[in-house]
Amino acid sequence: MKSRAIAAVLFAFATQLSTAAAKDIAFVTNQTGDNLSVVDIASGAILKTIQIGGKPAGVATTPDSAKVFVTSPEGQLLTVIGTDPLAITARIKLEGGPLGVAVHPSGAPVYVADWYGTQLFEIDPAKGRITRRFHTGKSPSGVAVTPDGEMVLTADRESDQVSIISTSTGKLIATVPTGKAPFGITIDSAGARAYTADVQSDSVTVIGIPCQCVIASIPTGKRPYVIALTPERGFVTNQYDDSVTAFDLKTLEPLAKIDVGEYPEGIDTTSDGKSVIVSNWFSNALTVIDAASLKVVDEIDVGDGPRAFGKFILSIPKPDQ
Repeated sequence: MKSRAIAAVLFAFATQLSTAAAKDIAFVTNQTGDNLSVVDIASGAILKTIQIGGKPAGVATTPDSAKVFVTSPEGQLLTVIGTDPLAITARIKLEGGPLGVAVHPSGAPVYVADWYGTQLFEIDPAKGRITRRFHTGKSPSGVAVTPDGEMVLTADRESDQVSIISTSTGKLIATVPTGKAPFGITIDSAGARAYTADVQSDSVTVIGIPCQCVIASIPTGKRPYVIALTPERGFVTNQYDDSVTAFDLKTLEPLAKIDVGEYPEGIDTTSDGKSVIVSNWFSNALTVIDAASLKVVDEIDVGDGPRAFGKFILSIPKPDQ
């Protein structure tokens, strides 16, 4: 009966039919396991495990919920996964150490950071190749695109900065200093602010995108890694504390420390902003946090070594949306 139930959920996901409300699906890169866990967050069921290879780490979903992109730093690959049906549609060979990945709001191009170099790849997924290369600081890790699609930002870990690049010209607009070793980067829905997790400073740097300036620095736990945002709050994973720091987006003050699994890394929010999902690398599990109460409400087992670095939650909308 359980296998039939999971099959039914997977069929509904693939066909995108008969959904009474938006369904949130997590695409979790399991770096040690060399695969991807596809998880129904509401039920906790693993819908499918997809073999990726190359130690997958980065992940990004398209705004239309049609595709998922996965980077493999050791395999030098960008794997393209279609959601209807749920299967690999392409493997794009890259170079260097492809890690952070983000998608233009229009659905293409895709931007991939070369962790081993000082460049950002622009990739046309339809053509399956690199179309342009943008110069960044050393070891770009996290990547984020502004909601209007006009700028792409990279967290340059070994340069202690963020690079702001024009997507139209490919030119570097500005660099903004951060704390030491920024890794994850997240942009708010208004495109007004960017937030970096500064691994070696135990802080989050808040950057004003229009002014290209630092607005604030927020203290976190040990080894902050990635940030997720709800309308009112920010959440950052702390690798060495096995915790998440919640902070207020208006006051930019810490609110609480939330204990999660062991060595938390990737973090994202559900489509309604009510839940925060944390990927725990050493615990092989996702932690579900209620964004209002700041309490842990669930834990979901996934594959071996989950990182889920990037935008890993995809929302299947209502049929009339």
